[in-house]
Amino acid sequence: MKYEIIGGQLPVVSCTLNQGDSIFTESGGMCWMDDAFDMESNTRGGLLKGLGRAMSGESIFMTTYHCKKDESTIAFGSSFPGCIMPVDLPAGKRLILQKTAFLAAENTVTLEAHLNKKVSTGLFGGEGFVLQRIIGPGLAFLEIDGDVVEKTLAPGEMIKVDQGYIAAFEDTVNYEITTVKGLKNKFLSGEGFFLATLTGPGKVWLQTMPFNVLAGRIIDLVPKR
Repeated sequence: MKYEIIGGQLPVVSCTLNQGDSIFTESGGMCWMDDAFDMESNTRGGLLKGLGRAMSGESIFMTTYHCKKDESTIAFGSSFPGCIMPVDLPAGKRLILQKTAFLAAENTVTLEAHLNKKVSTGLFGGEGFVLQRIIGPGLAFLEIDGDVVEKTLAPGEMIKVDQGYIAAFEDTVNYEITTVKGLKNKFLSGEGFFLATLTGPGKVWLQTMPFNVLAGRIIDLVPKR
């Protein structure tokens, strides 16, 4: 499959498929397509898997587009300002994603819910107990809030991140929540009581403008009676 990412802060990814290829997306993710695709909407794995995805921020039903003609084009658009990040996953490769990060993927990719097993991470991690997980093989496209910053962590290397700025990380990375030290820091720094710690080895993708931060700033500008 060939693809082209078009646009700046409101991008779409245009994918060119051949006969027999298939690609699936979240509900409402398709922007336009040639008259060479058959649509199929289902739960992709059964009702329980659909409900699990719903808990991770996706809809219960996904839509698969089956290509009937070579060199046919279909496009998928980001739902908020940011960028679209392609990831090419080898067989068995796993990425953990923030809720709503998934946009589209080849039919060979598996999308499922990822459960935060640690209670503290689930309660205070900002994303709740359920995230998203994609498993290769295949090409997938992710929605990133703002721009994306990629970091590669060595074994034991740690970074501390405001939870909303985490877009994705490899499943070899350890994800935990720690408390901010010091009462003044907790109440006066503006960072809240908790930060996420990501410990290598593995890759981490950070985003520069979380949607909830952008929404909060817009709300602050709305006149209040």
